[in-house]
Amino acid sequence: MTGAGSVLRMSAVDKHFPGVQALTGADLEVLPGEVHVLLGENGAGKSTLMKILCGQYAADAGEVVFDGSVVRPAGPLDAERLGLVMIHQELNLVPGLTVAENIFLGHEPTSGGLIRDRAMAEGARALLRRLRCEIDPDAPVSGLSVAEQQLVEIARALQRRARLLVMDEPSAALSETEIAALFGVIRELVADGVPVIYISHRMPEIFAIGDRVTVMRDGRAVGTRKVGETAAAELIRLMVGRTIADRVLKRDVPVGEVVLEVEGLSGPELPGPVDLSLREGEILGVAGLMGSRRTALARAIFGADSTATGTVTVAGRQLAGHGPAESIAAGLGFLTEDRKQQGLVLRCTVTENISLTSLDEVSRAGVIDLGAEAELARVEVERLQIRVSSLDQELVNLSGGNQQKVVLARWLAARCRVLLFDEPTRGIDVGAKAEIYELIGELVERGVGILLISSEMPELLGLSDRIAVMHEGVLQGILPRAEATQERIMGLALQCEA
Repeated sequence: MTGAGSVLRMSAVDKHFPGVQALTGADLEVLPGEVHVLLGENGAGKSTLMKILCGQYAADAGEVVFDGSVVRPAGPLDAERLGLVMIHQELNLVPGLTVAENIFLGHEPTSGGLIRDRAMAEGARALLRRLRCEIDPDAPVSGLSVAEQQLVEIARALQRRARLLVMDEPSAALSETEIAALFGVIRELVADGVPVIYISHRMPEIFAIGDRVTVMRDGRAVGTRKVGETAAAELIRLMVGRTIADRVLKRDVPVGEVVLEVEGLSGPELPGPVDLSLREGEILGVAGLMGSRRTALARAIFGADSTATGTVTVAGRQLAGHGPAESIAAGLGFLTEDRKQQGLVLRCTVTENISLTSLDEVSRAGVIDLGAEAELARVEVERLQIRVSSLDQELVNLSGGNQQKVVLARWLAARCRVLLFDEPTRGIDVGAKAEIYELIGELVERGVGILLISSEMPELLGLSDRIAVMHEGVLQGILPRAEATQERIMGLALQCEA
């Protein structure tokens, strides 16, 4: 790596965390006027390398040269002053503040020592309009969907006027239209002289937006390629050291009796009413665009929204007016979209997180049997190949992909009859996706019914026996596998088809 003409050169970067060597001699070079894709499996070190660049972590060894000068940001604010701005995969907004307040946090326009609220709102509106969205700048962030919050994060980064912008999975919760708008913004930034480092696991995105791609594996950069001269199969081989089939296929298993029956389900976000059923060994996909309220449907079925009305029946047990505890007791599990806020206890251990829904199984006379609890966790960690230094490791120290696997392990340990999966492969690399698809295949073979919410059309079309399509909280129709095409699904999602 010569570094000639580089905007950024990171050389021989090391980083060690308790029990984990995250980076070992990692290198990265970014050239002027390029979108540089950073690719690798979960835990490969991509986010850690970028957090060192942007001041969140300090490197144990190595050198960072930006615009010809050696830099060592003392923290994220110091990095921002240098022009190094990062949009993190996990959202970092303040729920109690408005959209505009989040976008301008720490950079508020003032006059006479007072914040100019109107100027802040107008500035936020202009930034959001640049992203082709019409989110109200005065709306509280706590009321936004995950996709809307992601757009606010991007607008905040644009406000910082970055000289180099890092985007860590920025499109994970965005629709195809929003991704197209995002790519337009990225091209404008690059044209204005702001190179972009783009972390993504989605192969079509890499080839749509990237100029060059660096692949990381086990804390090292294992190769840099020009995107236009490289095939997807070569990138996957560099990532995982093996060949992975790119087709998503559901295992052919016979469906059994109805295991989930939803009747007349409605609520503030579900004008419905929604009626649907799910059988043993069946995968019912749920499609819809941003604002279709697919997550609201899953939360209502699980009993997470107490205001919902209607009945939910699991394996013959009716759960009218139920809550999460009754759902779990009946054999209903829910893998939430936002694992950080709703799915995990980050300061608890791997063992404690996995056993949360199975405490009765590992307790004697109301006292937890620590040996039984550890054995329960060990079995699931080995089955899902979760990368941990020990079962006592805190979740906050795991990569995003391994955190997601811990959530999956919890519901596997609970032996649920029905699983609600809300974006189960969001932010997960191709290798981990293949493992999760295998796991889903094992579950349906065991007779588990799965309701699968996904924004990835190949995933829905490949895995689902039937696909339910939502639009603004209303179920527009359910298509059998033989009739489910991308065109028909989009027609229902846009209310263009009866």
